[in-house]
Amino acid sequence: MEEAARVELTVDAVAPGGHCVARVDGQVVFVRHALPGERVVAEVTELHRGFARADAVEIVEAAPERVTPPCPYARPGGCGGCDLQHVAPAAQLDWKVTVVREQLARLGGLTEAEIDALRVTVGPLPGGPLGWRSRVRYAVDAAGRAGLLKHRSHEVVPIDRCLIAHPAIQQLPVLGRPWPTADSVETVASTGGDVVVTALADGVPTRVDLSGPPSAVDGPVGSAVVEVDGSATVREVAAGRDWTLPPGGFWQVHPAAADTLVDAVLDLLAPQPGESAWDLYGGAGLFAAALAGRVGPDARVTMVESAAEGVAAARRNLADLPRVEVVAARVETALARRRVTGPVDLVVLDPPRTGAGAAVVRGMIAASPRAIAYVACDPAAFARDVRTFTRAGWRLAALRGFDLFPMTQHVELIGLFLPPSR
Repeated sequence: MEEAARVELTVDAVAPGGHCVARVDGQVVFVRHALPGERVVAEVTELHRGFARADAVEIVEAAPERVTPPCPYARPGGCGGCDLQHVAPAAQLDWKVTVVREQLARLGGLTEAEIDALRVTVGPLPGGPLGWRSRVRYAVDAAGRAGLLKHRSHEVVPIDRCLIAHPAIQQLPVLGRPWPTADSVETVASTGGDVVVTALADGVPTRVDLSGPPSAVDGPVGSAVVEVDGSATVREVAAGRDWTLPPGGFWQVHPAAADTLVDAVLDLLAPQPGESAWDLYGGAGLFAAALAGRVGPDARVTMVESAAEGVAAARRNLADLPRVEVVAARVETALARRRVTGPVDLVVLDPPRTGAGAAVVRGMIAASPRAIAYVACDPAAFARDVRTFTRAGWRLAALRGFDLFPMTQHVELIGLFLPPSR
């Protein structure tokens, strides 16, 4: 097998990463743009020791779940942002459930019976599979054209529209115009109605000029558009509160995500008045505020965040909640150096894609909470932490999945962990 060679093969099971597994002469091939059971012609894109990567460039026998991608750029050699546009929306949810189950078994060490007992599902969010992404970062190529990156590449694919982008972002005059001094262009359409464009050169915000030639995308641009020089903020609405943060600050990219996750966390933890709580990797303070609203004004809530931008946003947005303490530190450091101390009743854990890690899990367990809600954006990292919990005697008592990123292979999970006594 050689790079760029084309081989006909039968596609096997779904695998993590937005592809399926196939085998050619005993060699494992990870195939994108395919579905289990299909017979396809695949073009080899990468060769590695022990495996290869390929794109399905011709469908010989299609699976019933296959659909025509709505976006012309969602194809082999095109934009790498959407992994599953060729999959019917309902089948995308099944695809993600399969990945979650496989990771819980292979990396989490759970038995099939234990996984079955969790009744893992992935639920859709309101709004459908297109037009949901409220934050889009366009890359700019050497010719000054804005677009999105190919899969596993720094090569920019110029586009005239991104169909998963929020409608307000699709209407912006960003695509189809030159960006001679920018490396990237960041766009935001907030739940509070703000629409912001930030051009970046070497990571530094620069003045945006939207007065040039019209975009290739027709449509009015509202007066709410802000041309950013690095000083703007946007307003988000979630958990019954208004939030202000920089356009580049972390916030969930699906408009319904923040409320969906807050509702699920509160439902799983069932906070009671007077209980103490930690919000680890707290960002702008979303879960801390939600917990404070349930445990009451006399209970202690401690939030830990390491990013200076997040700490500043949390302190600004939680200023009306005097019993919420914002600790500026890495979570591992805060636990190891006792910047946060137990005992504590409840913990919300929302780590980055790499997961919490064994040291953080053990630090939380040592504080003797009655329950931990783990918000995860990567099933593999989550599963590795599941193993750490179970080896310490804790159990994964409930697991919910949410399709916060339709048309992509990504899935959000919320797990409820309980100690041995519960």
